[in-house]
Amino acid sequence: MDRRTQVFHSISPSDDTPQSFEAWMQALESRHLANLTFPEVTRALRALSSAYVERRGSGGPRSALDSAGKRAAFGLFYAPLHFLATTHVVRSLAAQQTAPSHILDIGCGTGVAGAAWALAGQTAQRVTGVDRHPWAIAEARWTYTQLGVRGRAAVGDILSPPRLARGDAVVAAYVMNELSDPVRLTVEGHLRRLASEGVRVLMLEPVSRQAAPWWDGAVARLGPAGFRADEWRFEIERPAIVTKLDDASGLNHRTLALRSLYHP
Repeated sequence: MDRRTQVFHSISPSDDTPQSFEAWMQALESRHLANLTFPEVTRALRALSSAYVERRGSGGPRSALDSAGKRAAFGLFYAPLHFLATTHVVRSLAAQQTAPSHILDIGCGTGVAGAAWALAGQTAQRVTGVDRHPWAIAEARWTYTQLGVRGRAAVGDILSPPRLARGDAVVAAYVMNELSDPVRLTVEGHLRRLASEGVRVLMLEPVSRQAAPWWDGAVARLGPAGFRADEWRFEIERPAIVTKLDDASGLNHRTLALRSLYHP
């Protein structure tokens, strides 16, 4: 049965993140600012932020990773925000309890969603990341190493993911909004089938209607299959570099807002 919940909650990285988070943030800053100036990354972040809205359905931000600046902005700014968002939702849904032994992260980007779910639990979990962008795969492998996650990532098609077994999990974070309608419906069907086979499924997307105009339809289709739908709004203590980029680019991520569909 579909359940739609409005959740308001305040967290900070120290409350809800593993010890490796701060070290990872320092490594991110060193990695992505090694050959770029801060103003260059700021300009790229503005362009990438526009791509989230303007290029939905035609590849989204991953198709816009055509410069070192945009790749740095994606890894240095959006990756930590997505890590915090995923961690909060996983803990709020108690999805880390009876932890899945294997987490598949489809459209994994820099690997943060699968890593966040893995690190939210008390036991080590294996993560597999799949993405079509070679840079994202290289970054996901680096992310797993930096965060101490037992993971692997490979270039692949999300329409042909690795096989999963009962008790495993799959996360699709901020990727469905980048797909064309036919592809998204196909992936949605795969996720519904996996849920019926005992695989835990978590989908995360922005709350923006412009970014995800298809969301209500997905809720209507997946609700009867046992998925619960939630809307989350929560304040975060932004990492220092995220705050600096936020302010310099005219953005505001003091409060994160997202939607989730979850089948336990």
